[in-house]
Amino acid sequence: MSRIPIRVRLAGLLALAMMLVLGGAGLFVYLRLADDLDDNVDTALEGRLAAVEASGQAAAGSAGDEEDGFAQRLAPDGRVLDRTGGTATAALTPAELARVATGEEVEAEREVAGVDGTTRLLARSGPELIVVGQSLEDRDETLAALAGAFAVGGPVAALVVALLGYALAATGLRPVERMRRRAAGVSLEAGHAPLPLPAARDEIRRLGETLNAMLDRLHGSYERERRFVADASHELRTPVAVIKAELESALRRAPADPELREPLVAAVEECDRLSQLAVDLLVLARSGDGALAVRPRPLDAAELLGHVRTRFAARAAERGRELLVDAPAGLEVDADELRISQALGNLVDNALRHGAGTITLRAASAARAVELEVADDGPGFGPELAGRAFERFARGDEARSRGGAGLGLAIVRAIAEAHGGTAELAGGAAVRVRLPSQGDPSLRSYGAT
Repeated sequence: MSRIPIRVRLAGLLALAMMLVLGGAGLFVYLRLADDLDDNVDTALEGRLAAVEASGQAAAGSAGDEEDGFAQRLAPDGRVLDRTGGTATAALTPAELARVATGEEVEAEREVAGVDGTTRLLARSGPELIVVGQSLEDRDETLAALAGAFAVGGPVAALVVALLGYALAATGLRPVERMRRRAAGVSLEAGHAPLPLPAARDEIRRLGETLNAMLDRLHGSYERERRFVADASHELRTPVAVIKAELESALRRAPADPELREPLVAAVEECDRLSQLAVDLLVLARSGDGALAVRPRPLDAAELLGHVRTRFAARAAERGRELLVDAPAGLEVDADELRISQALGNLVDNALRHGAGTITLRAASAARAVELEVADDGPGFGPELAGRAFERFARGDEARSRGGAGLGLAIVRAIAEAHGGTAELAGGAAVRVRLPSQGDPSLRSYGAT
């Protein structure tokens, strides 16, 4: 029942209620009409029997049409002394004759020869036995017609009420549907317009006001958290840079003692990671409020990938890994060099940390776009991570054991979307960034500059 739409449920309940009301009303009218018709028959029988008693002639109790009724004067032994209409034999059974003979008034309903349908009998004794009868065929036809009218009209009325109820429910729920459509587009990152409220001061309006207040609270909380992240990441950069400079100075002055130099080198590397984390958090905070600025210009794809390769060549050599560039000559990509280098650097850093074998940086022309891809020979993304790889702080089990904040791919997606492009997993251990080509400005949706 809960899976049925509320409009259908309301229409069904209205139809059921209408059927119950019509059923109760029909039963009342049927019983009342049947009682009235029986009273009319009884009154007519009483009048005809009195007329026969007064005149002493059966003809005085004639019902007009012989098939609609009869009157008889009977001897105590059941012989018919006089009659009009109906059967020529006595209409009473021996038992009924005995009861009438004792002075009892007898009423009965049964089939009587010569009279259509069921007949109601009334017998009484006086100077002689008198019995009159009336056909109930007209009464039965009237009641049958009434029952048929309710049997046909009831479902039709219920159907009409159900359709009207459905239309009224749809009209009443229209403000809810408008709020639902608006709510489907609500995004805390892009701000939101309040949910539309109906003019009537009813329950739906109060619901909308409550939801709007809730959205305002959520948006305010989100804005405070985003400002905090941006401010914290900005403030962290200077002290981390100072600490790194002091550590590097100490490293230069330190003697060639492995036990002393090793923790200094580790501390410098941790400073680099902390500094990169602060930069990543600042990028994400700015991308959340639409302030991630990009200044695209035509860049040679092979040259861009070559710079990224040079940047990570030393780290790759230390790990025994090889960096290759695969880009056709003359291919240009329209991008912000600083931001796209940061995105590609994150991908290469991920490949060095979690991948294996040769790392290949590719560039290729696609339909109205340029695709930049970083791939390695590792196993790629596990099934538990593939569906949420680009979410913030998403890390696999291996990444947790090796460190890392899980922001690298989130940064890649933020930068790609700031260029009007997309970032996606390309199968295996490959990640592809798709940017609009220089000649197709309709695909770009750059941030503020």
